[in-house]
Amino acid sequence: MSALRACTPLLLLLPFSVAAQVVERTDKQAQDLLPSRWSAGLAVVHRDSEYAGEGTRTRLLPNIAYDGDRFYLRGAALGYRAYKDERFELRTFVAGRLDGMDADDFGVTELARRGVDRSLLSDRDDSVDVGVGGSWKGAAGKLDLDARVDVTGTSEGYAVALDYSYPLTLGRTTLVPSLGAVRLSADMADYYYGILDEEVARGVAAYRPGAATVPRASLSLVHPFAKRWVLLGNLEYRALPDALQDSPLVEAGKDRSTSLFIGISRGF
Repeated sequence: MSALRACTPLLLLLPFSVAAQVVERTDKQAQDLLPSRWSAGLAVVHRDSEYAGEGTRTRLLPNIAYDGDRFYLRGAALGYRAYKDERFELRTFVAGRLDGMDADDFGVTELARRGVDRSLLSDRDDSVDVGVGGSWKGAAGKLDLDARVDVTGTSEGYAVALDYSYPLTLGRTTLVPSLGAVRLSADMADYYYGILDEEVARGVAAYRPGAATVPRASLSLVHPFAKRWVLLGNLEYRALPDALQDSPLVEAGKDRSTSLFIGISRGF
């Protein structure tokens, strides 16, 4: 079983989907380092948000995971492997999209710099995605393709992601650099980064970014120790395209967001 699977935080309590999806992806990046199906521990998650006034947040979370022959739990995703061999995996899943944000979490001053009155904004809600994913691995590394659609009608959008990773082994430590991008449909980008129709009706200037591609890069670290214990770290950088940078909901001058988590877990 993957050491990353054995230490995946249960991020359903997180107020941001980005970190949850980081865990979900990095969970697939190392293989057969621990024999355990169940694991438990703790994780610290830190995020520097792009949203105006949200700033940085740090959370201490429970760290629970399961990985079976067919079913798995990865962060906010519960999945089923429809097919798997040594090089290819096809899976379906249900995953929480925790990008929702209360209007009160925006900064009054920061929004005012973008010409927005916070009292006129509505909350952005969390949602649930259903998706399908595929992984191909070989001597040149690993390629992951992920497509998911909002089935709750919150944004009525979808996202498609493609990531390439290549594990590096240094003694007992595995480093996994990864490069990729996620494509947000117009409906999804407009909901989380644009101005809603109800807000326009209250007097907020209209803005819709349309479909957007967000490049990203990450580095994961996995270090097993003391038989059933593992230390996990991940740092991810996301570059915001111009259409998202120009959103009045985004901090002025903010062209990126970053997330970091460090976890420790024991397999059972």
